Amino acid sequence: MEQETMESGTCPSVRVVVREESEFMLSTPRSVIAIFVAALLLAVVTACGSDNAPAPAVPRGEIVATTPVAQLSTEQTSAYLADANIGTPVRNGVDAYRVNYRTITPEGGPTTASGLVVLPRTDSRRLRVVTYEHGTLVSKSDAPSVNDTRADRARTIMFAAAGYTAVAPDYLGLGEGPGLHPYTHAPSEVSASVDLLRAAQTMAAEQRRDLDPDILVTGFSQGGEAATALGKALQGGEATGFGLAALAPISGPYAVQNVETPGALAGRVTPAVAVFYLAYWITSMNRVYRLYDHPAEAFQEPIADRIEQLFDGQHNEIAIGTALPVRPELLLTPKFLALAQNPTGASQRAVAASDGTCDWTPRVPVHLYAATGDRNVLYANAEHCLQALRTDKATLTDLGDIDHSATARIALPQILDWFQREIPAT
Repeated sequence: MEQETMESGTCPSVRVVVREESEFMLSTPRSVIAIFVAALLLAVVTACGSDNAPAPAVPRGEIVATTPVAQLSTEQTSAYLADANIGTPVRNGVDAYRVNYRTITPEGGPTTASGLVVLPRTDSRRLRVVTYEHGTLVSKSDAPSVNDTRADRARTIMFAAAGYTAVAPDYLGLGEGPGLHPYTHAPSEVSASVDLLRAAQTMAAEQRRDLDPDILVTGFSQGGEAATALGKALQGGEATGFGLAALAPISGPYAVQNVETPGALAGRVTPAVAVFYLAYWITSMNRVYRLYDHPAEAFQEPIADRIEQLFDGQHNEIAIGTALPVRPELLLTPKFLALAQNPTGASQRAVAASDGTCDWTPRVPVHLYAATGDRNVLYANAEHCLQALRTDKATLTDLGDIDHSATARIALPQILDWFQREIPAT
């Protein structure tokens, strides 16, 4: 006979059974058996409880490591920015650090990320903060905190040279962050950005300085979309302890479904650029939303077999671009061409994570910058964003008949000048 002593509702696969006819039962006193069964039950209950207990809260923004990457006097800062073709005024020297910090994955689990924090060499104890969100990167080694030759680091230092604390998240999976980058995934762009602000707050406090909690936000290309997402979160109270002071995004893909994807499929976006964006976005979103089980469902052969390896964080834009086909219809299968035009199910959920960053009404000034000559990120994205913001506090500056990369070069000095007039550094 079997006597079933417990079958847990929370651990249905675990069952403790005592066989009365067993040799153990026959040769052991009942008091000892009772103690044995009680201990065994306690162990099972404890195991079940630990399996179902909520995971410990991630200490978001906690610093894991800090590494100095640039210590520049005022004169050295001027020379550095001049070498980067940035001619904005320099008020002070800077101290720049790569910061590794704790944050969360798109699923909410614990991970780490890296980012750049640049403190101005001033006597001010209370510092205003600018967050700069960088544009599309595919190589981990190109992120602002690890690469000292690309423009993103110089752009961040530009703001610190004017007296602001400047922070630039690498985003998840770039720089020294583990794993792969979830490209244009707005929720994780926001969480990585907010948690870097928390880390910067800790750094400032260690130097007996504090940061103004209302953040000035800017960003370029992917970073324009990330900037609007961050601005929305800051104003909406999603980042406890922080608020929004002003927002100035540049050339962001704010309308993936209604503007950028139709433009990519119709040839209004430069075809090779459209292929690059589509391949990066689909492979990235597949890791979060499971768009396909095998790459051949989404991508045509022969590229299907190696497309995920191209976006492994170790290849640069040139290596990827030369390996990809030249037009979207040569990249995507008929099924995924149809989903690009009319996303449903998981594809629609992935699009929703990128779109909607302009669907809010700012209470602070917003200056959008874009160029009608841009064939990477179409000007209509900014027009769509301006309309979605629904406020006379938002304006759109047309930078004219220039290409995508030139929009950041022209807009950022204007943004710094506007920040200095609107909310000057202390």
